Amino acid sequence: MVTGEFKKGKYVYYRCTGHRGKCDLPRFREEELAQRLGEPLKGLQMPEEIVSRIVTAIRKDQQQSVSKTKTERSRLEARLATIHKHMDDAYTDKLNGKITEDFWERRSNDWRIEEQQVKMAIEGLESAETGDRALDAQRILELANKAYLLYVSEDSTEKAKLLKKLFWNCSVDAVSVMPTYRKPFDMIFERVKSGRWWARRDLNPQPRDYEFGRRVESRRLLTN
Repeated sequence: MVTGEFKKGKYVYYRCTGHRGKCDLPRFREEELAQRLGEPLKGLQMPEEIVSRIVTAIRKDQQQSVSKTKTERSRLEARLATIHKHMDDAYTDKLNGKITEDFWERRSNDWRIEEQQVKMAIEGLESAETGDRALDAQRILELANKAYLLYVSEDSTEKAKLLKKLFWNCSVDAVSVMPTYRKPFDMIFERVKSGRWWARRDLNPQPRDYEFGRRVESRRLLTN
């Protein structure tokens, strides 16, 4: 753990708390530590062309998903209408004495169970339809891309807020700062570092799921 303390009433220095005994970590001026904390943000920068292509691919997958969802919704609504018709017809037959009470009870229970299952499936589709995954991905990628420029232009309070959005924690030694990135910025950092944006695109064009605040599908990009 590193803590800050005032010196001469105006300077802020950071030092190891010494909780685990004597430590060789030197003291850092606040300005120096702030500069070091900003350096890892450069590792999130990527070409604008890559950002554009990723968002385009996600939006294309989202459009296909919306189309499939509409088709599935129509199928489920048709099935629900069929169940209701069966229940109405059977109830009429019961009133007219064409079927027994026991038969009505058994069949109506089965229909009610299926009705609830279909309604739950429709509710699940409604939940999946909410939100714009492509827009979410675009905002996250743009934040990653501009993080360093934002950091150096802000005051200390805003710097801290930005770092909390991007990092879980940081380790520091006498030379460098090693951040632990939050998701999905950890994946963005690894892709920028390796440059493997297009790996296996031609061999495996199937959609895969990745975290961009929520799960999003990309048919060709960001694949392992």
